[in-house]
Parts: sequence; C-alpha cells; structure tokens
Amino acid sequence: MINLIEPEMRLHIESAARDAGASVNQLAQLRVLLEVSPFVAENITKQPCLWPFLLEQVNHANGPTGLAERIEQQLSNSPIEDLDQQLRHIRRAEMLRIAWRDVARLAPTTETLRDLSDLADQCVQQALMAHERVLVARHGFPRSKQGAYQQLVVLGMGKLGGYELNYSSDIDLIFLFEEEGETDGPKSISNSEFFIKLGQRVIRSLNEVTRDGFVFRVDMRLRPHGDEGALALSFDAAELYYTTLGREWERYALIKARVIAGDQAAGARLLALLKPFVYRKYLDFGAFAQLRDMKKAIEREMNRRGMHDNIKLGPGGIREIEFIGQLYQLLRGGREPKLQSRSILTTLEVLRGLKELPSAIIDELLAGYDFLRRAENRLQMMHDRQTQTLPLDDLDQARLALAMGYSSWGDFMAALDQHRQRIHRYFGEILQTSRDDNVNELPMQQIWLNNLTPEVAEELLRKQGFDDPESILDTLLAWKRDLSPQLSDTVQHRLDLLMPNVLQEVATHGTSAETLRAVLALVDAVLSRSVYLALLIEQPAALKHLVQLCSASPWIAELLRQQPILLDELVDANNLYSQPDVQALSQEISGFLSRFPDDEERQFDELRRFRQLATLRVAAADAMDILPVMRVSDQLTWIAEVVLEKVLQLAYQQMVTRHGEPRALDEHGAEYTPGFAIIAYGKLGGIELGYGSDLDVVFLHDSTDTSAMTTGQKPIDNQLFFARLAQKIIHILSIRTPSGVLYEVDTRLRPDGAGGLLVSSLQGFEQYQKQHAWLWETQALCRARFIAGQNQIAERFATIRRDTLCAPRDPATLKEAVLDMRQKMRAEHGQTGAGETFHLKRGIGGITDIEFMVQYLLLRHAHAHPEIVAFTDNIRQLRALAQADLLDGERSEQLVTAYQRLRNTSHRRTLNKQSLELPCADFAEERAVVLAAWQQIFEL
Repeated sequence: MINLIEPEMRLHIESAARDAGASVNQLAQLRVLLEVSPFVAENITKQPCLWPFLLEQVNHANGPTGLAERIEQQLSNSPIEDLDQQLRHIRRAEMLRIAWRDVARLAPTTETLRDLSDLADQCVQQALMAHERVLVARHGFPRSKQGAYQQLVVLGMGKLGGYELNYSSDIDLIFLFEEEGETDGPKSISNSEFFIKLGQRVIRSLNEVTRDGFVFRVDMRLRPHGDEGALALSFDAAELYYTTLGREWERYALIKARVIAGDQAAGARLLALLKPFVYRKYLDFGAFAQLRDMKKAIEREMNRRGMHDNIKLGPGGIREIEFIGQLYQLLRGGREPKLQSRSILTTLEVLRGLKELPSAIIDELLAGYDFLRRAENRLQMMHDRQTQTLPLDDLDQARLALAMGYSSWGDFMAALDQHRQRIHRYFGEILQTSRDDNVNELPMQQIWLNNLTPEVAEELLRKQGFDDPESILDTLLAWKRDLSPQLSDTVQHRLDLLMPNVLQEVATHGTSAETLRAVLALVDAVLSRSVYLALLIEQPAALKHLVQLCSASPWIAELLRQQPILLDELVDANNLYSQPDVQALSQEISGFLSRFPDDEERQFDELRRFRQLATLRVAAADAMDILPVMRVSDQLTWIAEVVLEKVLQLAYQQMVTRHGEPRALDEHGAEYTPGFAIIAYGKLGGIELGYGSDLDVVFLHDSTDTSAMTTGQKPIDNQLFFARLAQKIIHILSIRTPSGVLYEVDTRLRPDGAGGLLVSSLQGFEQYQKQHAWLWETQALCRARFIAGQNQIAERFATIRRDTLCAPRDPATLKEAVLDMRQKMRAEHGQTGAGETFHLKRGIGGITDIEFMVQYLLLRHAHAHPEIVAFTDNIRQLRALAQADLLDGERSEQLVTAYQRLRNTSHRRTLNKQSLELPCADFAEERAVVLAAWQQIFEL
C-alpha cells in the first residue's frame, strides 16, 4: 500500500487539529484531505494560526458578501506596503478552506467554482482600490474632457467571467476606461498613463511570486491587440478594435466577459456596446466552422506538446462541453437572449428548455462537466499547480483516485473514460467534426469550378437527371460570371462548398432551370451576409427543403430571398410543416416578445419575424399538399389574430405609459375604464385570409363620455386617446422596415368610410348601422366579428351585428339593390363574361358571386331565422342556410365544393405568383354550379 503522506506529518497535523477543537467528523475529513493534497499539508503546517478559522468556516457555505467582509476587515488600516503579503495570506487561508469543503464533499462543484471566482474578484478589487489611492494622491483623479471622474473597469474573462474558476488557475483580465482625458492633480498625467500605471501595480501585487507565494497568476493576452496592445484602453478604442479588427475567437472569449472590479456601471455600458459584436442579430451558422477550426488548432498544439491525457483540452474534455454550449450561443444568442449567459451550466439548461438538444444529452453533458471539473480541481489541489494533465506517477494517481472517491486508479479511469467517450461523441455529432470542408473531385464540384468542357459538363448533368442540361449549365455559368470579383476569401470558399450541393439538390428535387434561378437569386441576395451560406452548408436538410420549396412556389422563393433570416426554419421538417392552433400561436408570439421585454423596436421586429415565420410554415405545408384550403385560411387568419392582439397590447401600454388610462362615468355615475376593440371585416372576419390579404378592420370603444380625461401626467380626452391608439396600431402594422411590414391595413369600412372618425363609440356605431349604413356596409357586416380588445365590447358588438342583420327587409328592394351592386362591380373590373378568360375572384361564376348569394340570403331571411348569422365564414353560412331549409342541401354542398376549389386555386396561383385570370374552360363545372344557383336564388 502506498503511503500518500508521511505518518509523522499526518500525526502532527491531526494533533494540532485536535488541540484546536476539531470534531470527530472534521478529523476524518482532514485525514483524506492530507492524503490527497501535499499542498494543504504543507501550508497548514506552516500556518497553525489558521486552525480556528478553518474549523469554524469549513462547515458553512461562503457567499461573496461574507468573503468581502472578511477581506475588508483583514486589510482595514493596512499600509500599502503590507498589501501584497496580506493578500497572499488571505489567499492561502481561503484556498485551504475551499479545498477542505470540496474534498470532504461539503460543497457542490458549483460552490467551489463560485468561491474561487469570488476570491479572485475580491483580491483584484482590493488591489485596485489600494493602488488607486496611491496614484490619486500623486497625480490627482483621472477626469474626462468634460470633467467627469473616471475609474478603471476590470473585465474578468474565461472561467473567471463565468464564475467557473478552477483551483489553481490564471485569471484572464482586460483593463479599460471610459474616456480619454487627464488627471486633476499637480503632477497631471493622461488618463491612459494613469490607468496603465494602475494596471501594472495591480498585476504586480497579484502575480509576483514572493516568499509568501502569489495571489493569482494574471494573463492579459486577451486584451485588444494582445501582448502588443496598450495595457489599458479607452472604450472608444476598444469598440473601434472589436468592430473593425475583432476576430472570431474574440467573440467567443467575450461571451464570458464580466465586470469584476472597478466601475460597474461604466463596465455594463461597455458590455452592452459590445453585445452586437458577440451576438449577431441573424443566425450565425459560421460558428460551426469557426469552432471546428479552433478545436483543430487545439488538437494540433496538444499533439505537438504530447498532451493526450489533458482532461480540459483532450477528446471528451471540458473544452468540448464548452464548445457545444458556445456554439449555440454564437449561433442563436442574438435572437434568444436567454442564451446570453456566462455560465455553461445555465446555457445547457436553456438549451434543454428551448429543445435544441434532447434532455438525455443535456443530463449526460452536465454529469460529465461536473465530473471533469471536480477532477480538474482535485488534480490542481495536490500541488497548487495549473495542470489538467493526468498524473503519470503512481503516488499522484492514487491521490487523485482517492480524492474522486475511487478505490483504485483503474476504477477512476473507467468512470472518466465513460464520460469522455459520451462527450466526444456528442461533440462530434453536434459540430459535425467528421465533415470534410475541402472541395474534392466529385462531378458537381467540377462543373461548378468550370473544370470541364461544355460537352462533358452537359453529359454529366444529363446523367444526374436534368432534362435540359444546356440551359442549366448556361444559367449556372452566367450567374457565376456576374459575381463580383471583390468577393472575400470566406465567401468564395463557402460558395465552393455550397454550389455543388445546390446542383445535386436541384437535380434531385427540381431539375428545372427555373428552380436553379430561384435558388441562385437567393444565394445572390445573401452574399453580403455569408453566414446564410454557412447555414446551407452546415444544414443539408435546410438546403433540401429550400430547393423543394423554390421548385414548388416562386412566392416562397421570393419570401426567402427578401427575408433570409427565415432559412433557419428549413432545418427541421417537423417544425417547418407544423401547424399550431390559435392558442399555440398565441403562446409562441408571447415567447418571441418576451425575449426583448424592454426594447420596443426589437419587439416590433419580433412581431414581423413571427408573422413571416408562421406564414412560411403555412405556405410550405400548402405547397407540399399537406394542408387543405380551409386549414390554410384558418392558419393565416389565426396568425393575423394573434398579431393584432399583441399589437393592441403593446400600443395600449405605450399610450397608458404616456397619458394614463381612460376613465368615464356610467349612467349611474360610477367610474369605469372604457374598453377598446378591433373588429375584423372581409377575409379576416370571414376566417378566409389569403397570403397577400389586407386586414379590413374597424375600431370601436365604449366610452360614454368622450370628453372625460385620462389619468396620467399628460392627460388627454378619451376620444383623442382612442384615436391615437388606433393610429399607433395602424403604424405598427403597416410601417415598412428592412425586416418587412406586418400587414397592410384598410379601415374604410368604418362608419362614413374614409371621411368618418377613425374610432367610433359603440353607441355611434349602432346608430349608424340602424340609420345611415348603405346596403354594401350591411353586407360587409355579415363577415364582421370581434377579434381583439375588451370582452364587454365583444358582447355588445355581437348584439348590434345580430340586430342589424336580422332587421326586416323588403325582398324585392333587397334583390334589386344586390343585383345592381354586383353588376356595377362586374362592369368596373371588366368581368362581363364576354371574353375567353375569367377572374377566379371577381369573374362571373367566381368567388364573389358565391359571397353575394350568401349575403343576399342572410339579409333576406335572418329576420325569421336569426341562427343563420351566427357564423361569419361562407362555408358555415352556406350550411346554416341549408339547415334552415333556405337553400337546397345538395345545392349548398355543390356551392361549398365550388367555393373551396376556387379558393384553393387562388391560394396556389398566389404561391406560384400567377394571375388569377384563367381560361373559362378551366372551371366550367364549378362556374356552372355557381351560375345555376345564381339563376335560382335571384329567380332570373
């Protein structure tokens, strides 16, 4: 059996501990600690005065406040000459306490890492404050050119920034200050000189090895320009560096950046300033290749230095877990703020919540990370050395095995290898480390590189399944000739990787030059944002779906070209073709908005992105024949509904923040909060929205006293409040931005049309419907319904609608008016029936004719059969008419079938960017059904 500690030393230390009052449990813990850590044994022997501190503190978790108080108490009234020695004594005591709690399993790994990080924070802060006082006494306070007091900002990077510092680690720091200027003392120097001097003194106090040891080894190489850069840099200089010269690995490094000392508020402003550099607004699939390259560089260095047993950098090591988390942070962090975490553990849990990785994989990564970090700490606790390499000698192997709770080195290695194998497998699968990014000799690559004669290239294309290889080759080479000669090396490399795959997918799913041109148009649109090229390279499923959709629908191809941010939705077929119901859509849009709760502009962008994403899913399912026509309209309508609901909430909150809530008195003199509502008309009201449909809406409120004032510091009357609210809603919906427009809005169906008030009171709306509404306005009410706002308005609007539609009407007068209106519409649009084509919507026997027949029958019979106006969509209205024996059942179903076919074709032609004008012969049967019903209903 190997003696891990000399018996005499162990007996001496145990005797001292017993004399200091150690309990039986503490003595048992101490025996193991002494065996696994010669560092602890040596230092506890040198400093017997630490026994009271250790025996009191090891049983208690140590929060940062307690540590700060202890350190401040020890350093209070100490002269600067004693600072370095005091810090080293503090470090020794705390490191012994931390090691004891860790090895005795009194502290979870997260506590050990946090305690080590807090210790580093406090030591840096105390050194900073002490040396700042000395320099200020000599040079005065550093001031900006405007006279504002300046402080150093110390960023902790890497493990320190993430509160994940290991036991004997360097600390990576960056020194920054807010503005250039100079100090205000008699020996004035520039701010830059002041902070460089201050940084040098702080580093020396922490880093220098004295007879008392060191505090923390300091590494400043992560600062802008590395070793060649200034030790302390202004915010402006740092921002300029990162935005113009910042490299990809520096984005990776800044993920964990944290202000650990100095001016916290200024540091927070700086990190907010740098956030767009770290977290791109768009999806950054280039992170895959960047992290693969970083991993390869690490492996080359490990091979050069023979570091194969390194539990941090080796296969299945700590770094691979960190790379997995940081891949998703770089990839999606700009769009998902929850991923902007410095902690790898938090990041992995967020990935679980977002369902980016299966929960079982997350569990294994978390377990592996905990095991590896414990092993790393206990490896370093042996001799207080910064190492992650497994020991070779039997003595240290036995120490590490015992520290980890294993009876033998073999048992420990078996457990370690199990974790490393899992981690390395997941790392390889997620980062696709086995892929070869070198252009090889496959035929499609030779065609793209133009290494073949036209005859050979065309023959190869023909063998791949292209019907017109000459056109395909001409299209490809013409597009390639038109590419800018100024393409960067990165873009050119990504094109060389992508384009052979594009040709292969077009051969498999498209085969036509039109499909190829559609894909090339999209590629051309994203050349300036080549991360989208990286997405299509890294995600073959996305490229496959892109080609399929471009082949099926020019409309989808154009949508993706205009909004390439949607390409990410092509990765997962289950999500791409999923069709959530209205409740799920409402939850989804709430999730989008919750990502940026305090950023109004980002919330508006998220609304537009949600609408585009949800519409893409519908169009994709429609183009692939997954959705029937009625479901297409349902989905498009539900999307608009949840968007309107959220827009109303956002606009209302803005108005209330500025002006307070509206108030009014009811007929009994009691105060109440008037409500506001959005009423949907037309296709939206009829649950029949199409891809390019406007939103026909009317705004109502139920304030009985429009002169009553709101409750805020800038009060306005209720009528103005609701008018501005409606204007704000319209603005949010219709403003055009680089990310598109939400919806075009039409409010002309309000009382008195474009000349009327933008928002009507319920009382005024009801009076208008009874006394002034034209027949076409009453017809429009057949398809109107409440979709957003206060429920009390929904109930009152439903009553007004029902009463208006159910009012008695003279059948002959009604028929004449409806026929006259329809005839005018036909004449206006040139739909006389004399030509060889007809318009699906407006033509004779088309969609509008069916709608007019339904609305005529509703208005004629609702007085006697009020149940027929319960619904707002044509299909259920037709069936309600049949159920009330007001329309023959067979005739009703014939009209339903014709209506569905006409609308389905309308949707499909929109997706194909085709005109709704078709040859008359194309829908002869459906038109015959419609015209026969027209003849019967209007008794012509």
